[in-house]
Amino acid sequence: MKIATFNINGVKARLEALLAWLEAAEPDVVLLQEIKSVDEGFPRAAFEDKGWHLETHGQKGFNGVAILSRLPLEDVVRGLPGDPEDVQARWIEATVVGERAVRVCGLYLPNGNPAPGPKYDYKLGWMERMKARAAELLATEEPVVLAGDYNVIPQAEDAARPEVWVTDALFLPESRAAFRRIVNLGYTEAFRARTFGPGHYSFWDYQAGAWEKNNGIRIDHLLLSPQAADLMTDVRIDREVRSGEKPSDHVPVWVELAA
Repeated sequence: MKIATFNINGVKARLEALLAWLEAAEPDVVLLQEIKSVDEGFPRAAFEDKGWHLETHGQKGFNGVAILSRLPLEDVVRGLPGDPEDVQARWIEATVVGERAVRVCGLYLPNGNPAPGPKYDYKLGWMERMKARAAELLATEEPVVLAGDYNVIPQAEDAARPEVWVTDALFLPESRAAFRRIVNLGYTEAFRARTFGPGHYSFWDYQAGAWEKNNGIRIDHLLLSPQAADLMTDVRIDREVRSGEKPSDHVPVWVELAA
């Protein structure tokens, strides 16, 4: 089972690019972020006509998450538990029924800038709620994948120029510590379990020639429960997607599980 995360930065604006990648990469499950569409406005037919199962949790103009799956989806949950007043569409989860059932959670973690401030407080509060949900999922002792745009640069080697990020919400010590607390519940950060060292990024800004200069950051992550980590056979960043027509500023990151 090939499971990918992809911040698409507007599903309607990137529809052709997304369809081309789906055909070339042949994933089984894709967790999309920043679909920037309400549920009824999502271009469903473009995917369902090609055999995809689709679940969305949309929001007008910004945010929004979705799951595309070649396999049936069960027990869909929309919204991160813990704050009934939070209306931002940033979390969706479902069980994918393959050779083994895998619980997948697609997330678009708040950016948090400017920091300090209410947006940063929201980010840290959201991460605390995510930690609680991640702990509940671990207790099921089932394969679980937490995949998405975390808006966290875990370590200095995950940025081409870490010095320019030191006051940014993505790299502040509190953000990195909150990310580490989630991992330390017992999750495996899939990419770093197989690939070491600097130079591996999943986001390049549209400005200042960031892509041409490889001035990137790694903020799209897949966290695996022990049961999922035991099934991992491969994990990659599809870097070349960034050089395509009308690309997102993110690229897909994927893991393969023997499931």
